[in-house]
Amino acid sequence: MPDWKHPPRLFIPGPVKVSDDVLQQLARPTLGHRTQEYMQLHGETVQLLKRMLFTDQHVFLSTSSGSGIWEAAIRNCVAPEETVLCTCCGAFSDKWAEVVTLCGREADVLEVAWGQAITPELLDEKLAAGNYAAVTLVYNETSTGLANPVYAISEMMKAKHPDVLVFVDSVSAMVGLPLHFDDLGWDVTFASVQKAFAIPPGLAVAAVSNRALEKSLSVPQRGYYFNFELWAKNAAKDQTLVTPNIPHIMALHYQCSKLIDEGMERVWKRHGEMAQYVRHWAGEKFSIFCDARYPSDTLTTIRNVMGIDVAKTIAAVREKHGTLFSDGYGKLKQETFRIAHMGDITLGELEELLGWIDEEIG
Repeated sequence: MPDWKHPPRLFIPGPVKVSDDVLQQLARPTLGHRTQEYMQLHGETVQLLKRMLFTDQHVFLSTSSGSGIWEAAIRNCVAPEETVLCTCCGAFSDKWAEVVTLCGREADVLEVAWGQAITPELLDEKLAAGNYAAVTLVYNETSTGLANPVYAISEMMKAKHPDVLVFVDSVSAMVGLPLHFDDLGWDVTFASVQKAFAIPPGLAVAAVSNRALEKSLSVPQRGYYFNFELWAKNAAKDQTLVTPNIPHIMALHYQCSKLIDEGMERVWKRHGEMAQYVRHWAGEKFSIFCDARYPSDTLTTIRNVMGIDVAKTIAAVREKHGTLFSDGYGKLKQETFRIAHMGDITLGELEELLGWIDEEIG
């Protein structure tokens, strides 16, 4: 019987497993969030993140899930009379389009089938035919295991549509996939720490451009909790607007220090090697769900061409080995299943997991 005090090892697309050394950081004595000690922690953590994200612009810490920054980007940087072009290629990009309308902004949608990519050509054609203040993209669509070609898209945007703000959901991409924020010319990108940062959920990291912050100053009714202007004023003092999740920031500082020591190129290479291993296994027995030209290096969504009972297989691996992988998301349940290979997951652990799945499917 499931017991929350003895959970399984997680190979789901987030939260992923958290290493014992990271958990120990969460148990440090807490700090007053307006003290010099916290300001030191905050300032050091932001500087580490700027190095990891290759930016000299703003990096904010938000005590929320990454989904909170969906709303923050729209409410801060899009005026009520403006229109957002929402690119939709899976469950989470679809949800961001819903958030745009819930924030009272007009959303126009560029939609492709789940598993297909948003290409520069498609986006260019759509942008040229309309008048848009911003475009929303998902770097890594967690429902389909597809990584959109964001570097090629960014080159197109800078060359042809430089005045359109670019908002990118990097929730399951940040850390595991290359992200050179300033060179890409993005205006807002963000991630939840329970993905490739391999920290328990409860904190989000957001990079925000200077022009996005400047635009926000002219947008009315931005609210309070996610207000970029107020965030920036507090960040200038190495603080947050409201009481932050201090234990998570301690763990984030620890993880960022490790990642910087490893080197981001090596971090991305490590994720790529794990992804290649899982994709090779999946190709021999099943097939990859997404367009094979754009697979993610942080998770793989596998098409269930063998017709296995996915839920039964997941339950068996959990019961026998205390390890959990994921069913398909939403309408892809039973049609697919998903395996994460990000954060502190190792190649050896993936070999073990795939062996257990092999035992169950025969």
